[in-house]
Amino acid sequence: MIRPALFLLIGVAVAITAQAQSRPATDLEGADLFAAGCAGCHGPQGSGAPDSTIGFEKPSTYPNFSACDQTSPEVEADWYSVIHDGGKARGFSRIMPAFGEMLTPEQITSLVRYIRGLCQDRAWAPGEMNLPRPLLTDKAFPESEWVLGSSADTKSHDSQTVLTYERRISARNQIEVVMPFAVAHETTSAAHSGIGDLGFALKHVFFGNRSTIFSAQGELTTPTGNADKGLGGGVTVFEGFGAFGQRLGPSAFVQAQAGAEFSSDTEIAPRAIYARLAVGRTFRQDGGLGRMWVPMVELITDRDLESGAPTNVDLVPEMQVTINRRQHVRLGAGLQMPINHRDGRSNVFQMYVLWDWFDGGLFSGWK
Repeated sequence: MIRPALFLLIGVAVAITAQAQSRPATDLEGADLFAAGCAGCHGPQGSGAPDSTIGFEKPSTYPNFSACDQTSPEVEADWYSVIHDGGKARGFSRIMPAFGEMLTPEQITSLVRYIRGLCQDRAWAPGEMNLPRPLLTDKAFPESEWVLGSSADTKSHDSQTVLTYERRISARNQIEVVMPFAVAHETTSAAHSGIGDLGFALKHVFFGNRSTIFSAQGELTTPTGNADKGLGGGVTVFEGFGAFGQRLGPSAFVQAQAGAEFSSDTEIAPRAIYARLAVGRTFRQDGGLGRMWVPMVELITDRDLESGAPTNVDLVPEMQVTINRRQHVRLGAGLQMPINHRDGRSNVFQMYVLWDWFDGGLFSGWK
């Protein structure tokens, strides 16, 4: 019995060959290729063909190309990889066959751009602006992720683990819940641990295209932690910031964030301003289709709005790497190092594990 993937591949080959009889294969564009080789399974508009006509059971990851929330968040390289090497390239169903030996790179690129163009709502910022996440600089792109981050002071050994839930609720909006768990050490070597101050945030994208994105976010931090034990600030804090992302060519990027914090009691927690800048470049293995490595460096500045308060400047060299085939689980790590006012300030190790849950389960896409 012929496997479904092989059956599909043969059918697509016949269809594309028929198209090419009247036109050279290199002249076939995305719309032609989709009509000839993709519409039989994915439907003429990309929303999916009827179950009665495709001859196989649709997998749970079966896409709807006309749904902007499915087509917009990913970069072209991910789409290219699946078409070139089949569903197995990103840990999706192997029913999706590979076309790398049938189509030229130019044809695959044209096909990818046609499929992504089936999303007609320009309010959805393209996946090219879904830039890699720095350790400290907030992204402008709205996400649907779980992020488990941790930091540890290299001298005092005080540490904090933060679980962040992010959910994209529309083309331009994202909600966020921040749940910290802290460990604080006293001079007597005693340690206290517990839940810190919970935070709730809303992000809105004001502008986004294939090279630039800008958004703003407001966040409310509540005094749920035990301030007496060093597990919270003891005050309510409102934070507002703007976030900016810019692509620099096909693989480099810069991200920036600037904002301010306002507490309900300035005697306990003074108002403060800060600015962060992250610069990095993406490297992909296997000719641009495999594992992604992203070295970055961040410049961090902050200052309390009090007379005579210092402006602290830190440097954070870091690396992000994708750790599974689907690339929706990633690891980031780096060292935050004081550049000035080093007395009383030490290096802080920073890391996170990121799970883009919109792309599938935590244990999906590993093989």
